[in-house]
Amino acid sequence: MGTASGDQPAGASSDKLRHVESMSELPSGAGRISGINAVVLGESLAAEEHDLVYPSAEFSADALVPSPKKYQKMYERSINDPAGFWSEIADAFYWKEKWNPSEVCSENLDVTKGPVQISWFKGGKTNICYNAVDRNIEAGNGDKIAMYWEGNEPGQDGKLTYSELLDRVCQLANYLKSVGVGKGDAVIIYLPMLLELPIAMLACARIGAVHSVVFAGFSADSLAQRIVDCKPKLVITCNAVKRGVKPILLKDIVDAGLAESEKQGVAVGLCLTYENQSAMKREDTKWQAGRDVWWQDVVTSFPTKCDVEWVDAEDPLFLLYTSGSTGKPKGVLHTTGGYMVYSATTFKYAFDYKPSDIYWCTADCGWITGHSYVTYGPLLNGATVLVFEGTPNYPDSGRCWDIVDKYKVTIFYTAPTLVRSLMRDGTEYVTQHSRKSLRVLGSVGEPINPSAWRWFYNIVGDSRCPISDTWWQTETGGFMITPLPGAWPQKPGSATFPFFGVQPVIVDEKGKEIEGECSGYLCIKKSWPGAFRTLYGDHDRYETTYFKPFAGYYFTGDGCSRDKDGYHWLTGRVDDVINVSGHRIGTAEVESALVSHPKCAEAAVVAVEHEVKGQGIYAFVTLVDGVPYSEELRKSLILTVRNQIGAFAAPDKIHWAPGLPKTRSGKIMRRILRKIASKQLDELGDTSTLADPGVVDQLIALKDC
Repeated sequence: MGTASGDQPAGASSDKLRHVESMSELPSGAGRISGINAVVLGESLAAEEHDLVYPSAEFSADALVPSPKKYQKMYERSINDPAGFWSEIADAFYWKEKWNPSEVCSENLDVTKGPVQISWFKGGKTNICYNAVDRNIEAGNGDKIAMYWEGNEPGQDGKLTYSELLDRVCQLANYLKSVGVGKGDAVIIYLPMLLELPIAMLACARIGAVHSVVFAGFSADSLAQRIVDCKPKLVITCNAVKRGVKPILLKDIVDAGLAESEKQGVAVGLCLTYENQSAMKREDTKWQAGRDVWWQDVVTSFPTKCDVEWVDAEDPLFLLYTSGSTGKPKGVLHTTGGYMVYSATTFKYAFDYKPSDIYWCTADCGWITGHSYVTYGPLLNGATVLVFEGTPNYPDSGRCWDIVDKYKVTIFYTAPTLVRSLMRDGTEYVTQHSRKSLRVLGSVGEPINPSAWRWFYNIVGDSRCPISDTWWQTETGGFMITPLPGAWPQKPGSATFPFFGVQPVIVDEKGKEIEGECSGYLCIKKSWPGAFRTLYGDHDRYETTYFKPFAGYYFTGDGCSRDKDGYHWLTGRVDDVINVSGHRIGTAEVESALVSHPKCAEAAVVAVEHEVKGQGIYAFVTLVDGVPYSEELRKSLILTVRNQIGAFAAPDKIHWAPGLPKTRSGKIMRRILRKIASKQLDELGDTSTLADPGVVDQLIALKDC
């Protein structure tokens, strides 16, 4: 368990922070110390035998958190004095009225002691739009680029300074007020990644309306479900968008969704539609007179000044629906003050943000990553953000690096799925571009397997860019466990250590905390400012899903391992844990082993019923381009898993997969894979959100191969 060092701060928990204490004694050149399998940032490639990647002395010297000791000091304060720690940070933002100093945080996470409730900065009044836009202009940054926009087609681009962004936000906010939208009213936004999407979010926030962004890939039925649940005053959309060469008729989807919601008793009388001329002409757009209004015909005539609606810290900011494999979508509700402070602070430290950075997150604003780390977190720091409408492999797989070089991107934040997809396409698409501007890389969405981590680090980052491998959720609002670039050595595939104010614990089936090296269920003890406050209209479900499994804790639903050095390794959703003859095996662990095979580009593992073992392991495997299917290769893949994990983890079935069913954000739809594996082909459900629905038919055709 380790012992506390002599200069440990009062109240420190040595078992939680011994990783920090031990690392603080190691020099940055630890890779040259005998017996340590390590490399130093910028000195050499990270090979399979390298367990640790140390920051260089040069990088650490300029980092916001330059050492384990600095992190330890800040982390200890955030745990021992959360009110003081977060109040100091919150003071940097503008508050119309200050919060009550005695009520910085109020919480009950224990269902046995009453209703679950969380509040931060109670009594404070602020506005996140004012802090994200006006405050930067008042600081003298009105002429700084707030947002670059790169369209679907190379050569389509645009930009807005902070002053121009404010003008556009105010015009839309004034229009919304003119049609009766006010504080607390819901507005559904169904837009692609045009600049109008973050503009719409900010305009709602400016007047105290609650935005609910629906990913513009969801079906009409999915949209209707969300309309029925939150009863918006209007829907904001555009007529169409192109993804690669394929036009998507968004307005047609909205029309069908509005018709369906009306059948269910919720009629929306206004649909504000942006004319996206590059995808569809106005005259080709289906139109319902009296309900549909062109954005360009009305919004641009409104004044560029709009008064701010000051809201309470605990007033709702946005609803974001997460869909499970069955049942009604969950409307995750985030409030204003705590979310503002947390999204801004996590962005600043996890990416080691500097005012000169050009930041690109590839996520869509239809997901939480686009809320916290495309719109709010970066703008609250006065950053320059890149918004990309297109797809990463159009017109070819070098598009990302074209964009990086064009805008001199310094921070690049993307998903492991995209990394693995680009790996599969080969390194030449990467290496033919400079990428010299890159400084920090980031990963989001699922655990990144070590081989993909090394490729990202070695090839994309030229072995000189640290990777912020972030773990967090829609519900958490911001990063929970993440590396801080320059602060400590990284382990490929590990999210490393908790962010300030976050107390992760690993518990067993009975809810007992496990110390030291272990595996179990990941829970969070105590609240943090970015935590969601409820599920809209269903607080009982909020408590049942997240707080009843282990009383007194927020249950993440994820499995986690902690190694002997205290590093955290996410093993995937607990419902993605396979129980084979009593062995609990994380799907991520098996997938990582498969992808380490040189001929495997990507893998997804699900459980199937097994009459002897209880559950069996069913693996969908995508091969590197040009590699043919063969029985020998199937056996070689199984042997790789046996060698890396053990015979008990060997897949019972390898199902060849030309591609995997993914949403347009890159998330693998595992429920579809489970249905295919268990031959429940009549229960595949909604596949409309898939980037390529045709993949499903391909997988079904190959199920007996």
